[in-house]
Parts: sequence; C-alpha cells; structure tokens
Amino acid sequence: MDSTLPLHDAAHDGAVRLPAHGTTVTAEDLRVGLVLAADRNDAIEVDASDVESVGQAVLQLLVAARNEASAAGQDFRIVNPSQAFVERVTSCHLAHAVGLETGDAL
Repeated sequence: MDSTLPLHDAAHDGAVRLPAHGTTVTAEDLRVGLVLAADRNDAIEVDASDVESVGQAVLQLLVAARNEASAAGQDFRIVNPSQAFVERVTSCHLAHAVGLETGDAL
C-alpha cells in the first residue's frame, strides 16, 4: 500500500499535501512537490490535515522550504494542520521555523 498522497490537490488549489506518515522515504516526493509549488504559485501552501506522524527529514524540508520562500519574498503557509502535526512540530520547537502559527492549529 502506498502511504503517500498526491503531491498536489486541486480541491486545495494546488496545495502540497503531506502524507499521513512523513518519513525519509516520502521526503524526496515532498521535496519535488515543494519545488514545483515554489515555481508555480505566488504562495506555497502545505496541507497537513492527514498527518499522523512526521519525521526529521520532512521537518527539515519544511524548514528549508519556508526559509527559501521567505528569501524569495514568497508566502509559505501550513494549512489545516492535524493535531498530530501540531504536537510534533511544537514538541520539536519548530512552530515558528515552519510558519505554524498557534492560532492556525485548530
């Protein structure tokens, strides 16, 4: 069974969707999706609604993508974060680094 979701979701206006289980294995597909989103959109939206677990490689990509977007003057948003995503990012003290605002968590 493939644990990844489509990288872009038309229902979410091209948002990059994080897989339910963000691992080193899924990180390369995520990297490609983030690069494509940066090239195609004024703003990069990352849909974290289906996340059940997220590993270090995915967190590193999100931090790097947000930094790159910021340097290019591009908006970077985490949308619809699952509680599991919020808890993991918060426990790693990365909420600010990935652009997750506390008020967006619920």
